[in-house]
Amino acid sequence: LGWKFYDADDYHSPENKKKMAEGIPLDDEDRIPWLCALHDILRREDSSRQDAILACSALKKMYRHILASGASAIESNQPEQPGEKAALKILFVHLDGPINIIAGRLEKRKGHFMPPELLKSQLDTLEPPCAPENFITVSIEKSLPEIVLEIECAIF
Repeated sequence: LGWKFYDADDYHSPENKKKMAEGIPLDDEDRIPWLCALHDILRREDSSRQDAILACSALKKMYRHILASGASAIESNQPEQPGEKAALKILFVHLDGPINIIAGRLEKRKGHFMPPELLKSQLDTLEPPCAPENFITVSIEKSLPEIVLEIECAIF
């Protein structure tokens, strides 16, 4: 697509990375500053009229709301107030599939700070996207070219 790509894992604090490496799941308190920083990156790209892709485990509806609206999403679930910046237009792509496929892919990942043992805690935290969120769900059981094509069709 020629878009900038960001891997959200690159923006975790050293404390978050250490915690995960020790097999301790992150909680909202750990994730919210990280999500706000990611929102700032997306806002900067949007201000520059640059499309971007962010690979991110935005597990909860609140997390996706923070990515779109920033820190103001934490204090309020109310509509935007006059003078506030509009929420970013984001298409969330929910990659979905059987736990055994996800676990197998995590096992093959080398040099990453999050151990496969944390998968269950992530799935326990997961709130799959639903209306009125702007999202598509794509099966990870498809081939990579099929997944990419499905996402591209949704974007364009």
